[in-house]
Amino acid sequence: MSYTALYRKFRPQTFDEVKGQDQIVTILKNQIKGDRIGHAYIFTGTRGTGKTSVAKIFARAVNCEHPNDGSPCGECDTCKGIIDGTLMNVIEIDAASNTGVDNIRDIISDVQYPPASGKYKVYIIDEVHMLSAGAFNALLKTLEEPPAYVIFILATTDIQKVPLTILSRCQRYDFHRISEDTIVARLSDLLGREGIEYEEKALRFVAKKGEGSMRDSLSLLDECVSFYFGEKLTYEHALEALGASDTDTFLSLFDAIGRGDAGKCLDVTEGVVMRGLELSQFVNDFTWFLRNMLLLIATPDAGERIDLPEADVKLMKEAVEKSREEKVLYYINVMSDLSSKMRYSTGKRVLFEATLIRLCHPEKENDNGAIMQRLDVLEAKLESGTFVNNTNADDGSEEHFNAKAPVGKAGPKNIVDKAMPEDYQRIVDNFPEIVAGFGHIGPLFLNNVDCYYNNTKGELTIAFKSLQDHDTINYDTVKTAVQEKFDEFVGKHVKIALVMSKDLTQNDDEFIRAAGMINPNILEVES
Repeated sequence: MSYTALYRKFRPQTFDEVKGQDQIVTILKNQIKGDRIGHAYIFTGTRGTGKTSVAKIFARAVNCEHPNDGSPCGECDTCKGIIDGTLMNVIEIDAASNTGVDNIRDIISDVQYPPASGKYKVYIIDEVHMLSAGAFNALLKTLEEPPAYVIFILATTDIQKVPLTILSRCQRYDFHRISEDTIVARLSDLLGREGIEYEEKALRFVAKKGEGSMRDSLSLLDECVSFYFGEKLTYEHALEALGASDTDTFLSLFDAIGRGDAGKCLDVTEGVVMRGLELSQFVNDFTWFLRNMLLLIATPDAGERIDLPEADVKLMKEAVEKSREEKVLYYINVMSDLSSKMRYSTGKRVLFEATLIRLCHPEKENDNGAIMQRLDVLEAKLESGTFVNNTNADDGSEEHFNAKAPVGKAGPKNIVDKAMPEDYQRIVDNFPEIVAGFGHIGPLFLNNVDCYYNNTKGELTIAFKSLQDHDTINYDTVKTAVQEKFDEFVGKHVKIALVMSKDLTQNDDEFIRAAGMINPNILEVES
């Protein structure tokens, strides 16, 4: 005997076997028990959620000679005849293949004849949204006032394409995606019947990949069991069989992007490709991983909302401790855009690698999330005591942040004296060179500014033209680094004011020009 796929072998035969649609099942059973059966129904919902299965059970139940709590008994002659196809009380029609007016006219002609036995003739029209406009129009009158012995059950995955004139004549039931817990329980029960050993972690992974579809989950389970036939179904086996990536891979990629390590990102990509994983699916899975990371940042109890093993959640919590919500949202937006582009691209790997490199170089982006990533990189370097200064390091090596100043002689580390007007003038005169010596901070945030000494207020004023740069410098860690660098340059404490150019007043302008201590090549104060 030929092998029967799991989703066909274990298709529900009674309402009690239907999982995840309890509300709909209860209503239909009560209609049968109370003899309040409608003449037309429409079942809508995503694939594999039980629409056709429930329609078939309902069709047998309304004809059953001895219904059991609203479900078909499966033992009477009518039930057996419908199941084996000898009794033509249930007619299934695939609207995807029978879309025209002539097909509907055949139905209209056929409904004139009552069933040879049983109470009802039930027409199940699957994927009804595929019918043509003419076919819908032909169906309208019969659907509104069919003979008393006729029931129509329409099933669709795209309710928006069904005309309102059809919907208004039917009782509508929305089939929701089935929860992972419900799917896992069902898979566990079926594997028990099949005598196959398994790890719950593997079943949960399969259920997650099924995306709320029981049929898809059973098909994926069939694939996993066949791939390692006769062996225990483990999480690693499921990963390999389905060509999926595990949490460790995602964590490695997340860490590499956060550190701006493009080489490591490309290594991860190479590993993904060599394992035969489909890049589009990998991007979708990584986006879902980022969603989980975002939940861990946003809510204290997010671990309960993430359907992953406890050990994986623990690793994710450790990785997310130093991440910001804006940065993860930025990653999600970039990956979502990438997913859309890859759908129609023949160079998916090129797109993916280019996107990873883009994420590793946030200095080229003006998005808030990219700025947060820049801050994370800078903060990590400042905390470690090293700051990469590619501008001045002749040998390409790392220069410590507290190394010598770019211009002039560095002052002592313990600064007590306050800067004098001539000290401020030195800073103004040498401002571009000082900025260049800041490594990444200068080129990122101090290029589009004006610098001057306000002798009335006795401070070095840095006026920003970009609000994002102004807000970034005001971030405590970066602001402290800037302050220390100026103090180090003159060997005294420098009073710094960070303002927006547009906020400068005419009085500020007069104070500045009266001081006569302006570098005209740097400053253009707005009035």
